[in-house]
Amino acid sequence: MNISELPTPCFLVDQVLLEKNLQVLQGVMDRTGAGILLAQKAFSMYALYPLVGRYLRGCAASGLYEARLCAEEMVRPLAKEGRRLENHIFSPAYQEKDFREILQYCDHIVFNSWQQVERFAPRARAAGKSVGLRVNPECSTQEGHAIYDPCAPGSRLGVTEENFKAGLESGGRSGAGGGLSLLDGLHFHTLCEQDADDLETTLEAVEEKFGRYLPEMKWINFGGGHHITRKGYDIPRLERCIRKMQEKYGLTVYLEPGEAVALKAGFLITTVLDTVHSGGDTVILDASAACHMPDVLEMPYRPPLQGSGLPGEKAYTCRLGGPTCLAGDIIGEYSFDEPLEPGQRLVFEDMAIYSMVKTNTFNGMPLPALALRKKDGDCVLVKKFGYRDFKERLS
Repeated sequence: MNISELPTPCFLVDQVLLEKNLQVLQGVMDRTGAGILLAQKAFSMYALYPLVGRYLRGCAASGLYEARLCAEEMVRPLAKEGRRLENHIFSPAYQEKDFREILQYCDHIVFNSWQQVERFAPRARAAGKSVGLRVNPECSTQEGHAIYDPCAPGSRLGVTEENFKAGLESGGRSGAGGGLSLLDGLHFHTLCEQDADDLETTLEAVEEKFGRYLPEMKWINFGGGHHITRKGYDIPRLERCIRKMQEKYGLTVYLEPGEAVALKAGFLITTVLDTVHSGGDTVILDASAACHMPDVLEMPYRPPLQGSGLPGEKAYTCRLGGPTCLAGDIIGEYSFDEPLEPGQRLVFEDMAIYSMVKTNTFNGMPLPALALRKKDGDCVLVKKFGYRDFKERLS
């Protein structure tokens, strides 16, 4: 089918654009030897996992279900082709009821505190898993995204230098309790949609606070938030950062980008339903900011829209809103050459990342369909959701 035949609302991922990103990431891996993993929290369209796994080293999970998804849809299928992929996981706290199953799926298990290391790491080691601890270098480089800043004061993510030392003092270096001998690597994640200069700044803080422990480690994980595939990103600087850790400490380096994998590779297709006239025009779409692109409200941000302009730039300006009862279900203000009519289709850009994984059914809103545009331009409907998907998550 062509794009005009897809149902709406619908997320459409373009295979050509996705592979373009993957090739950039593979280039970094080939030149440096670093391992780049898909952060599933940003992009989990598992119909494309075999493709992603042919370029990257594997996946990074935030919990049991993502870890299982990677194992079932990427690691095991590509193992049949002879590819050995890795499945990493980090959680702020693991639960006893999940940990046995996590050991079945994951190769690297990263903990968030010495207490969790003491509780779970011996079993992970006994199962042949690589064990890491997330550290907090207390070095904020973000502006305007406090909700996404793991280095903010009072952060619950990562062990600070003070608590790292306290954990060593209480557990010793022997491995009894929380010793360094239980760890294979250190992990940090401090960035959000940032360039390599902020990574460089963060690495300086990591070395200052935790550098004395790095010679005893096997690997270091730079986490996510690296906008590697964005136009203008400083890839040579990123590669210098990677090589520094490799050459100075003999470490294997991992990165866990999410957005960079599917950046600008996806779209949300929606249909105009009606126009409400009240202190200006508000056009109601069949896609909702609250249900289908919640980052619009959380960040907040104004998603790019094909054929539109800034308010006042074109002849007709209006607000775009969703069909829920939430008064603030507003996508943003846009301008067009002409007023929008019911039945007209609009295409939002850069919708493969985060929006797809954050959708919800508030107000009984149907989830958007999922589609793939192949290299030949043909569109394939991968999945369509219905009433049963809404009902089965309730009781």
